[in-house]
Amino acid sequence: MSQEKKQRILNVVRKNYADIAETNGRSCCCGDQTVPDFKEISRGLGYSQEEVDAVPEGANMGLGCGNPQAIASLKPGEKVVDLGSGGGFDCFLAGKSVGESGQAIGVDMTPEMIAKSRENAEKMGIGNVTFRLGEIEHLPVADNSMDVVMSNCVINLSPDKPQVYSEAWRVLKPGGRLAISDIVATAELPADARENMELYSACMAGAPLLGELETMLRNAGFTAIQIRPNEASKEFIKEWVPGSNVHDYLVSSSIQAIKPAK
Repeated sequence: MSQEKKQRILNVVRKNYADIAETNGRSCCCGDQTVPDFKEISRGLGYSQEEVDAVPEGANMGLGCGNPQAIASLKPGEKVVDLGSGGGFDCFLAGKSVGESGQAIGVDMTPEMIAKSRENAEKMGIGNVTFRLGEIEHLPVADNSMDVVMSNCVINLSPDKPQVYSEAWRVLKPGGRLAISDIVATAELPADARENMELYSACMAGAPLLGELETMLRNAGFTAIQIRPNEASKEFIKEWVPGSNVHDYLVSSSIQAIKPAK
């Protein structure tokens, strides 16, 4: 992919998420539809009622495709970075899991999202969750400093996914782990869908094939790779673009991997 096309994708995605942050009423995964109940959306993705009630209004904007908290196995004192943290939903839950001795860092490339998540952090009055402006291809995080890298339906938005996984490897401590929910392609998307910028900014057109994703992770240096598709997710993917058949090609998956200990 040319640098020009990569930049065009980043610009489209950044604008889309700026609009979402400013309206607090649309999800990247629901086209132009207004989502009336973000808590209901999140419960459908596997979050508990306790989790959806634990964050301030505006933190949960229904932008995910799964629940990385369920596979992260976060422990008190751990440090975690959330790639594409949006309004801060997963970061706040992670902060609660790692406790005051731990740290949760959210990274997002959209200034409007960072402003919203910082405002939400103020509402909560918590000190172990912070948010940084930056691209997930170039994380503003130190080498070998994180126990967990998590993400929820965001890495597909990157036009350079191998670079994202290389960055995840860089910031993880030896023995650190990935806990990611994202969309994976079970079959090659039609060319017109791949080139559709609306579908790209809606978490779908950029989905790699399962085998391609496994290769990216292995090339970045990860081991113990587990990619678990959730076939039931085809039902909510079908609702993202009514009248389309994208659900025939895509499935939400839980993605786990380890940076080997030295």
